[in-house]
Amino acid sequence: MIALGDIRTFFRGRIALNEPLGHYTSFQIGGPADYFLEPADKDDCVAIVLYCQRQKLPYLLMGKGSNMLVSDDGVRGAVINLEAGLHGLRCDGAYVIAEAGISIAKLVDFCIQNGFRGVEMLPGIPGTLGGAVMMNAGAYGGETADHLVEVEVLRNGVVRTIPKEEVGFSYRHSGLRDDVILGARFRLPQGDKAELMRQRRELLIRRNRTQPINYPNSGSMFKNPAGTHAAKLIEDAGLKGCTIGKAQISERHANFMINLGGAKSGDVLALIERAQKTVFEKFDVHLELEVKLVGFEEAAVSQVWA
Repeated sequence: MIALGDIRTFFRGRIALNEPLGHYTSFQIGGPADYFLEPADKDDCVAIVLYCQRQKLPYLLMGKGSNMLVSDDGVRGAVINLEAGLHGLRCDGAYVIAEAGISIAKLVDFCIQNGFRGVEMLPGIPGTLGGAVMMNAGAYGGETADHLVEVEVLRNGVVRTIPKEEVGFSYRHSGLRDDVILGARFRLPQGDKAELMRQRRELLIRRNRTQPINYPNSGSMFKNPAGTHAAKLIEDAGLKGCTIGKAQISERHANFMINLGGAKSGDVLALIERAQKTVFEKFDVHLELEVKLVGFEEAAVSQVWA
């Protein structure tokens, strides 16, 4: 337990108790968080994280709630939502500086409007910058880290700036797992605004044509194995359209699982297990999750076949 009176002496943001997380996840699945906190700004975020660390209170950082499956039992401890307060975005000469709660869509639009190229392939990524940096999110041959210069983080109780070369980026991975990402600086080449807008528009049309955007989902469920695509393996395994409860492997894109309406986290977990098990049996390939499982007991998570 934490003392709300103590928090309110320094925390300027919103506090809610037993807040259902399904309202904040792109899957629209998830039970209540004991404490739901929306920092007013970056300083507020640092203060509440340090408080949680001192009190040994478990905490989870959230942006738009994409790329995660939250248990229907909810999350014990605190969930800190960065989207409301960490939305700074500005140019500094040849650099673009963004805070962790800014959406990737807004970042891309800002860059294009200011004549910067290098991120125009990313607008379909549904999350915020913090999550995109943490997992080095990418699309259509581009990755978040491509033009990144440095990342601002809270590490070991201190706010510091980490050069890209020291982060350890790779495919859907960064070396920032124990850090709180606060923002990032990019150096982007100049581009033709009209051409960048055209490219973005074409990529969004392609995304809307090939992905199940009309249903709640968490984005790509599995990482692509080396030399192939998770969607192809799942489709070739005959699982496209497979449904458990109110969750379904999308008929449009087999690496997406969708909420048909009222899906439970257990429905999705069972689909994950079926996809992993069937693909391994047929093709001897293990599908590694790209989506993060949140709030599940270890025993429940261990049921996911590996």
